[in-house]
Amino acid sequence: MTADLTPLAVAMTVEQLWQSAPGGSGTYIAELARELSGLVDVSVSGIAARHPGPGARPLPASMVIHHSPLPRAALYELWSRYRGAATWGARRTRPDVLHATTWAIPRRSAPLVVTVHDLAFLRDPGHFTPRGNSFFRRALSIVRDEADLVVVPSAVTAVDCRAAGIDDARIRVIHHGVRAPSITGPQVQRWRDTHGLTRPYVLWCGTFEPRKNLATLLDAYRALLADVPDIDLVLVGPAGWGGAAADVAARVARLPVGRAHLLGRLTDADLHRAYAGARAFCFPSTWEGFGMPVLEAMAHGVPVVTSAGTSMAEISPQGAILVDALSADDVAAGLLAAVGARHDELSVGARANAARFSWEHSARQHVAAYRAATAHS
Repeated sequence: MTADLTPLAVAMTVEQLWQSAPGGSGTYIAELARELSGLVDVSVSGIAARHPGPGARPLPASMVIHHSPLPRAALYELWSRYRGAATWGARRTRPDVLHATTWAIPRRSAPLVVTVHDLAFLRDPGHFTPRGNSFFRRALSIVRDEADLVVVPSAVTAVDCRAAGIDDARIRVIHHGVRAPSITGPQVQRWRDTHGLTRPYVLWCGTFEPRKNLATLLDAYRALLADVPDIDLVLVGPAGWGGAAADVAARVARLPVGRAHLLGRLTDADLHRAYAGARAFCFPSTWEGFGMPVLEAMAHGVPVVTSAGTSMAEISPQGAILVDALSADDVAAGLLAAVGARHDELSVGARANAARFSWEHSARQHVAAYRAATAHS
């Protein structure tokens, strides 16, 4: 059976790239746009609010971005509350498919595909403002009522979507890819020197927030020091909310001086140097929509300790030790194996596992989803 090469015009929302912290959703949008723009059977354009300059992550030079005359807040309100008119020049050209890549969903003026990264606001609404919760709940209603197809990054998120009333026939699980730059030994050493890292280290990265479960990681690290005294802990990422950063700082202060390093937000280049230099990566989050840091660490051959029964377990059949994320003893035992006896075996498995996840493959699965949406419409 031959592939359908009928030209397909896709308009995708790229507004996330103008957020102050685009995060994993921003990576998804930029990487997907990059791969789609290279396919012969797809033309892709972007939709964004009014902005004076470029977004935080680059988009393909060939990709036309249609900017609304409205700023983000007004545009989101128009889409969310009033289902306002399309804003990407639809009077001139109508796309074959409209892809809402986040919860900001334009009016359905073409077959609609929506990516649902997670349903965090239903799992723990206390992490969001009342206005945010209201916006997300309206968006979920729009998805249920209007989306021809719903893309999710993991089977875990698919389960959440079904529980939220989205019928299974419209859900497609499409894993993200991973792209990691090649990092040299001298680059790692310069980065280590900059941050005063003289010992091997366990790395964690993310936003400081309760579901990241940093308290358990810090307790596990303290236990690990009893068996491996010559290893540090490096925590990378923005402060987040809900007092999580202050709690982490207080717990770090109770560890041996100079052993846990809070480095804040890093550039993408420095983050990959941090991955490449790590002895192990620990990500004991209680849940994630996908868990991109796990694959990013694996792409550098870094053994991973992460949470059983989560999306991270789903994407980590090799190269990782799966643990009870709420048990500091279990996390510590996993770390002991990852930095010690099983390190080399896990490193080989990690690289092999990460190689299975390419953005090219993800983009092709998205195209199949787009074509299914047009057939459904």
